[in-house]
Amino acid sequence: MDETFSLIAIVKMIRKRILLIISLIIFCTGVSAIISYYVLPNIYEAETQILVNQKTNGQEYAWSQLETDLQLIDTYNVIIKSPVILNKVINKLNLKTTPESLSGQIYVLNEDNSKVVNIRVEDESPLQSVEIANMVAEVFKEEIPTLMNVDNISILSVAKLSENPSPVKPNKLLNVAIAAVIGLMLGIGLAFLFAFLDTTIKTEQDIEEILALPIMGIVSSISEKDLEVSLPSRTTRGN
Repeated sequence: MDETFSLIAIVKMIRKRILLIISLIIFCTGVSAIISYYVLPNIYEAETQILVNQKTNGQEYAWSQLETDLQLIDTYNVIIKSPVILNKVINKLNLKTTPESLSGQIYVLNEDNSKVVNIRVEDESPLQSVEIANMVAEVFKEEIPTLMNVDNISILSVAKLSENPSPVKPNKLLNVAIAAVIGLMLGIGLAFLFAFLDTTIKTEQDIEEILALPIMGIVSSISEKDLEVSLPSRTTRGN
């Protein structure tokens, strides 16, 4: 029974602050929509693949070379994003950036026990993301024989610019939905806070709940006009 009354009290509290909750939801979603659609830049993605595969003339050492290639992939993932590679990419493409900044745009991925390495590049320009991805793969392939004294890199696929590229970031609808949930949670939280801090007695039900006593009667408020009507009129004394 107490749980029912508590649930009813919560519902009443939320209904009492419903305008506040709705206002916060509208505010949060509006701010998120403005930021997502008009402030945050669109980010495009391009991806190229390289294959780590040692060139051999025979098959007698194929298994050992396979193990070597797989062990080298972790090292290659680091080299791809190193200044040795990125400085040459910047120079060849005349990019106005630094190796540190460019490294933050590059993601190197590969599945377990796979010799295929995916080089994914994110940029505000769809064309530049394609150019960077392909150039990173080319420079890496050129530099590996010198850096590691091994020639086991092949470009499996190159990045291409689609006719109508679509951005991968930001996810505008998701941002707005998250903002709406945050606004809802914030509104309910403030409703609970205001209810907790509000210790004033406003209705006879509040008195009944606090004192745990039944209400025997209610004194209604009387306006000055009603008071004047209820009082008997004064009589004047004659001379």
